[in-house]
Amino acid sequence: MLNKTIIVILASCMLAGCAIPGSTLSTRDKNVVEGEDDSADTLSSRINVYPLTPNLINKLKYNQLVPTTQPNDRLEKQLASYQYKIGPGDVLNVTIWDHPELTIPAGSYRSSEEAGNWVHSDGTIFYPYIGKLKVTGLTVTQVRSLITERIKKYIEAPQVDVNIAAFRSQKTYVTGEVNEPGPQPISNIPLTLLDAINRAGGITKDADWRNVTLTHHGKEEHLSLYALVQKGDLTQNRLLHKGDIIHVPRNDAQKVFIMGSVENPKMVKIDRTGMSLTEALASSGGINEAEADATGVFVIRSTGLANKQEKGSDKPLADVYQLNMQDATSLVMGTEFELKPYDVVYVTTAPVARWNRLMTHLVPTINNFNNLTQGMLRVKDWE
Repeated sequence: MLNKTIIVILASCMLAGCAIPGSTLSTRDKNVVEGEDDSADTLSSRINVYPLTPNLINKLKYNQLVPTTQPNDRLEKQLASYQYKIGPGDVLNVTIWDHPELTIPAGSYRSSEEAGNWVHSDGTIFYPYIGKLKVTGLTVTQVRSLITERIKKYIEAPQVDVNIAAFRSQKTYVTGEVNEPGPQPISNIPLTLLDAINRAGGITKDADWRNVTLTHHGKEEHLSLYALVQKGDLTQNRLLHKGDIIHVPRNDAQKVFIMGSVENPKMVKIDRTGMSLTEALASSGGINEAEADATGVFVIRSTGLANKQEKGSDKPLADVYQLNMQDATSLVMGTEFELKPYDVVYVTTAPVARWNRLMTHLVPTINNFNNLTQGMLRVKDWE
């Protein structure tokens, strides 16, 4: 009779879930709003599961980049034809050979910037005999020709030289995770994105160098310093212009979540060179050999459609990649499988481990029931 009672209690606990301790959030007295297409069958049909194979891994290579041996034709043409355009705030040095009276000497206590011709806010400079001269938007070659043409009236065969003593009118800005953020002056030497990052002291250890933003005339362009520096993709470089903003974000979004039957479930960040599935598992102490199901190592990757609210869309909400680690060669595939931000790595628990875990919670209850039953029998015998 006693054994039958234990079996009944065990079966009841398994069905009701009363043997598993832990907190719960009841929705019994709540207003539960159900979505139109949120049934289990509908959601399951929008989840794709892919067993990991070498061919699939080759197709999924994250940021698979081929080094670009040929130069960036567009950038090379821009650099070859680059000429600095003068703007307000710049300082020009104008020299007319054999006419020192028209050239203001710098002297021992005056720098060329202080002795030069300041470009005023109206875009003009003042020069003897010529008066005001509009120079903004012109190159030094054009200004030289303009001054030569005007001064001919007063000097026979003038030899004019013009150079820029101070570049102050044009700047680009480097912000975010660089060692020395701030403005970078644009000069007669072309300034590229890579040059500006180097001038800013390089990126910090917390920089997300795969998702650098370049804002030009209000339009954003996403570029990858990782592709440029690590993979030699020269198409990621850009010639910078006045007012351009380079922003290097933090790597806060480079998160991967490791859960399930691993030694130390946690959240890790993808470093600069990326993170493979094997590296993620190793960072959490590896799978729990006593509990894990080696056939059930999953990477759950959202497609981002859940936030787009595409009503009636039959596109997948997530892709799930399954790695079978029963074979040692699967570790090679895990090493080649690159994780993406917000991937969830989940290691399932073996059925026998789940049963053992259940029994671990039930045994104290059974022992207490046996002790209670034996006590009741003793009382009955005493009576």
